[in-house]
Amino acid sequence: MLKDILKNHRIILASGSPRRQQFFKDLGLDFTIQLKEIEEIYPDHLKAQEISDYLAQLKANAFTDLKLNDILITSDTIVWHNNKALGKPKDLKDAIQMIHSLSGDTHEVITSVCFKTSTGTKVVHDSTKVTFKDLTTEEIEYYVTTYKPLDKAGAYGIQEWIGFIGISNIEGSYFNVMGLPTHLVYDMLTKLA
Repeated sequence: MLKDILKNHRIILASGSPRRQQFFKDLGLDFTIQLKEIEEIYPDHLKAQEISDYLAQLKANAFTDLKLNDILITSDTIVWHNNKALGKPKDLKDAIQMIHSLSGDTHEVITSVCFKTSTGTKVVHDSTKVTFKDLTTEEIEYYVTTYKPLDKAGAYGIQEWIGFIGISNIEGSYFNVMGLPTHLVYDMLTKLA
């Protein structure tokens, strides 16, 4: 359906995330992948969705040569816990510490998506509350060493083993926690067509 609506547009996904790329395939979109290296640094005063909004737009701003029918899509996901943003862990030790901090508690997963065309930019975001049971050290270490979640905000993937055994409650979009609020992407693309 989206494929037909967007047949006169070129969709550019600026994401190396295999999960986001699969979502675009599953939405039935024809798209190209273009990546530009940026340093993901944000001002200290930003909080929660302000951070992910800023980073999604920062990624989009690296593209300055869009053509009339191009729609560029960038995205950023953070885990917001105890008034602090958790991004991707630096190493396995950092991943273990992150998951320990989330154990037995509720956090927010916030994903922002930026849509950029030759005429303007629009950023949308979604937030999902996720609660972990009390995880044992053995469970956390098994997950981190077996699944190596260094490419994931908050050091975990909800769709992986830790999500199966550790998440006791979720309020909001499951797909947002995986890295893309697909319902918002669908809505925005139908409006941009």
